[in-house]
Amino acid sequence: MADGQTIDNNAIPQAKPKPPFPLVRLLYAFGYALLAWLTFWILLVTSTLQFVVMLVSGEVNQELKSFNLGLLQYLWELLAFITFLRDDQPFPFGPFPKHP
Repeated sequence: MADGQTIDNNAIPQAKPKPPFPLVRLLYAFGYALLAWLTFWILLVTSTLQFVVMLVSGEVNQELKSFNLGLLQYLWELLAFITFLRDDQPFPFGPFPKHP
C-alpha cells in the first residue's frame, strides 16, 4: 500500500457471528427448559389467582393481566430458543420481553 492505495474497510464482508457449539447450545437448552417449566407453573398459579380475583371483584386485575402477558411472552422466547426458532438467547442472557 506504499503507492497511496488504501483498503476500504466497508468493502470487506463482515463475518456473521457463529452460533454456539451444539454442546453449548444443548446445555443452554436444558437450563432454559428448567426456566420454561418454572415459568409455566408460575403462569398457572397467577392464572388461578386471576380467576379468584374475578370471582370476588367481578373484573379482571389489569396489573396481573399485564404480568401474565410478560410471562407468556417470556415462555414463548424460551421455547423458541429450545426449538431452534430463534438464536437470540432469552433472559437472563438477553433482554426480558417488553409488552405493550
